[in-house]
Amino acid sequence: MLQSFFQNQFIEAGCDEAGRGCLAGPVFAAAVILPRDFFHPLLNDSKQVAEKQREELRIFIEQYAIAFSVALVDHEEIDRINILQASFKAMHLAIEKLRKLPQLLLIDGNRFNPYSNIPHECIIQGDEQFASIAAASILAKTYRDAYMLKLHNEFPQYAWNHNKGYATLQHRKAIQHHGLSPYHRRSFQCLPDQLSLF
Repeated sequence: MLQSFFQNQFIEAGCDEAGRGCLAGPVFAAAVILPRDFFHPLLNDSKQVAEKQREELRIFIEQYAIAFSVALVDHEEIDRINILQASFKAMHLAIEKLRKLPQLLLIDGNRFNPYSNIPHECIIQGDEQFASIAAASILAKTYRDAYMLKLHNEFPQYAWNHNKGYATLQHRKAIQHHGLSPYHRRSFQCLPDQLSLF
């Protein structure tokens, strides 16, 4: 059972990312501020929710959240600053875009670069514990999946419509056969010899 809030004194925003472990595409992050009476029976960590239900939840969250935003950091910047820093930057960009300023940030994970003067709490597996972080995980995941579907139309040989850029056997075999696309992360070990046709 998800907890509605971490505390009752301050306006809190849940933050999470999607795509950190992918071989291709950007990392996405979302920030969400929920009202006190927010509830949906399907809300959970995005990894625990079926794709159709995630889409249903995205619509519900966007309709009833006090504020939400989604941001991305692309594959080129991931290669420049590393995936951990890119994940933090994507969260910062999402927080910056919120139309209401939170007073406390709930971060999924065990590390975070502080944002402005807003205090934060890092919560391991926070997306399985707090509604706002779970909501952020749903938005980050659904927005990233939609983005990867667009990239799939450009490079269908990698089957990003199925693997969304993650390191599945099918994806690795496609890289071995076709080489790296312009959207692959060069700093990741996509193949032992990092072959590229581009």
